[in-house]
Amino acid sequence: MTDDRLYDRIKGGLYGVAVGDALGGTTEFMSALEIRYQYGYLKEIIGGGVWQLEPGEVTDDTMMTLCVAEGILENPADPKEPIGRRFLEWYRSKPKDIGNIIRHVLGIYEGDWFEAAFLADLDLGQSAGNGSLMRCLPVALAYADLSELERFSRMQSKMTHYDERCSEACVIYNRIARRLLLGEDMRSSIRGEVAGTFYENQIEERPDCAPSGYVVHTFRWVLHILLHSTDFGDVVQQAANLGGDSDTIGAIAGGLAGIHYGYGSIPSSYSNAILIQGRLNELALDLHALRMSLS
Repeated sequence: MTDDRLYDRIKGGLYGVAVGDALGGTTEFMSALEIRYQYGYLKEIIGGGVWQLEPGEVTDDTMMTLCVAEGILENPADPKEPIGRRFLEWYRSKPKDIGNIIRHVLGIYEGDWFEAAFLADLDLGQSAGNGSLMRCLPVALAYADLSELERFSRMQSKMTHYDERCSEACVIYNRIARRLLLGEDMRSSIRGEVAGTFYENQIEERPDCAPSGYVVHTFRWVLHILLHSTDFGDVVQQAANLGGDSDTIGAIAGGLAGIHYGYGSIPSSYSNAILIQGRLNELALDLHALRMSLS
């Protein structure tokens, strides 16, 4: 694969997260019936919704993805501290949208991320949310080495989500992303990585679960949409029109779709609408340079 094609895939992955987030942010917490009544079938980035977003404004899904990316770029050999520092800076900026598990961890953190995640799991009674899956893609974009990809996928997850189901989903997701970055087909990438896991027989048929923030439900919907879509726009539109945790499902599915189809295949009406294009463009260049230097 040429450097240009790899760069297009990396940039597509970052923009895919942001576009899925911005489109799905309009319909978050709505039911599919409410969406049909209010929007018909939502296809455009219009903002609004429960968070009163500006058109093209992103939520916690994209902003925490940027934290992970920037932390990796600061210290690729050991990115936990710079990732965590950025999590805290973002938290202190009083974002509109922040998940309960992450809010709790960031509120009780006292110097040890893994301890804070463990205590949050005890306090809340569970930590199997989708908040670490939504932000994990930069690990796959940065690290070509499979062992590093798996190690840092798990690490960034365990910083806030103690539950092993979250770490497992992040590893599977980033292994799929790795295959896509190498040019493999979407369907074979997914089926190859879910073989032998819980998800193997859970994604071909339309999921019988709600599009909720539970990581297993989220990941089932993401993989199902990716297996049954025709292009990038179809992926993020399907996610947005589910309702529920639509911004996160859109961000997670959009990230893989963006890699697969490439930035050049994302409709300009979507990519040009995103308000943080400058940060995404800079990160795409830096992540590509880092990946090449580590290869």
